[in-house]
Amino acid sequence: MSPDFSQAVVIELVARFAIDIAAMVALVFGMYYRRYRDKELVTAAAMFNIFAFAVLTILSSVEFSVAAGFGLFAILALFSLRSEQISKTEITYFFGSVAIAVICSVQGTTLEFVATVAALILLAAWIIDHPRILRSADGVKITLDKIDAHALSRPEVMRADLSARLGVEVMSYQITTLDYINDMARINVFYRKH
Repeated sequence: MSPDFSQAVVIELVARFAIDIAAMVALVFGMYYRRYRDKELVTAAAMFNIFAFAVLTILSSVEFSVAAGFGLFAILALFSLRSEQISKTEITYFFGSVAIAVICSVQGTTLEFVATVAALILLAAWIIDHPRILRSADGVKITLDKIDAHALSRPEVMRADLSARLGVEVMSYQITTLDYINDMARINVFYRKH
């Protein structure tokens, strides 16, 4: 391998990593964290992006089938997400962070193409999850220190009770944990401000 070829490879690797980091930071820190303030998911998505970029860069530089790569991608994603229940928005941003790593690390595409695709992903995410697009609806995670008897049996009564407690119109709710030992319930509440 000639020194020029090796230097070109390193320069391209650094450029791909720079695009990856810039796009991931814009998505995870610039959009998700500013809107949802979830430090744990931001840290996990950022670290997973870096690790996925490293693994996929190595795998794309050796002979490795696309099917095996997608299988590895699916296994890693499932492994990291099975530890606790996370919301659809969280999983979407997490997947977006990993998708950016995949796009930036796969060899055979030009840097311009990679940067364009990453920019389109960021633009789409910014528009779709912009607070003005869905400003009338919001969600919050709450913990109740007592399990209501009608939490499962009469959802309309539970919605009315949550609306009265929170002072908003509760459109729906999702019970994520019922802890009968501590008489506690964790609930995701989706509401509209009056």
